[in-house]
Amino acid sequence: MRLPRLAAAIVFGASLAAGTLADRPPVPQVIEIGGYRVLAVDLHTHSSMWSDGALTPWGLVLEAERQGLDAIAITGHNDLVDGRVGRAFARAASRVIVLPGEEILSDPHYHLIAVGIRETVGFRQTAARAIDDIHRQSGIAIAAHPLRGFWSAYDADAMERLDGAEICHPLIYGREGAQQEFEEFAARAPVGAIGSSDAHGTGPMGFCRTYVFAREASERAILDGLRARRTVVFGRGGKIYGDPALVRLAAADARLRDAAMPKKRAGALDSISRIGGIIGLAGLLVF
Repeated sequence: MRLPRLAAAIVFGASLAAGTLADRPPVPQVIEIGGYRVLAVDLHTHSSMWSDGALTPWGLVLEAERQGLDAIAITGHNDLVDGRVGRAFARAASRVIVLPGEEILSDPHYHLIAVGIRETVGFRQTAARAIDDIHRQSGIAIAAHPLRGFWSAYDADAMERLDGAEICHPLIYGREGAQQEFEEFAARAPVGAIGSSDAHGTGPMGFCRTYVFAREASERAILDGLRARRTVVFGRGGKIYGDPALVRLAAADARLRDAAMPKKRAGALDSISRIGGIIGLAGLLVF
């Protein structure tokens, strides 16, 4: 039994090595258009530490690298712990910029993303007051997946204060009418176009991403770009949302459209890793 078990251990070890090699993140691509540094960001992600995600905060950072993202916001449900942990890890071991954030859940009234804040924002208040609290911290307020059921919370005062709204979210691919509802909500005020994956670990991060036209690759520059609504989002069916002048620039540059699709792991090494892992583990259990 020793020889078969040794062979199974070797196969399993080889599968781990192949998976490690296949898992290398892509070389980051520096894109400059119209005098701006164009940064790919995902402003709505959840980890397993405080929210209901499947990945740890550091796992989110590593996945952001795999998906070619320049920055992410880790947005815990009514909490900032996830974002602070992810930010500390990124500063020590990653090129990805992590923006501390929070998804303010004021069920059933509204879901609001706060990006670039230092303290949690209370959820037992109106959307307009929550947005004011975000702005007092120099943060950015984004309406999360603004389906029709949330609209009543966003009165005229809230819409006037809102910095952005998710126009592209995975819901548009699985819920009939979601895209139209997002577009109608965005038409109520001149909000910035935002694409977010709302990643919980079961779907690809960066699916529905935001391109921020920033002055440089830094947290402050990203927040400034969001505040100025210098964003572009590639939506379903090739539709592009955002600042009209920037949309024209983005449409003329194939790099942005190509990079907007999440990267799937593929290739011989990935196949070897998957198959070898199953065979090797099965052999270890049997022998």
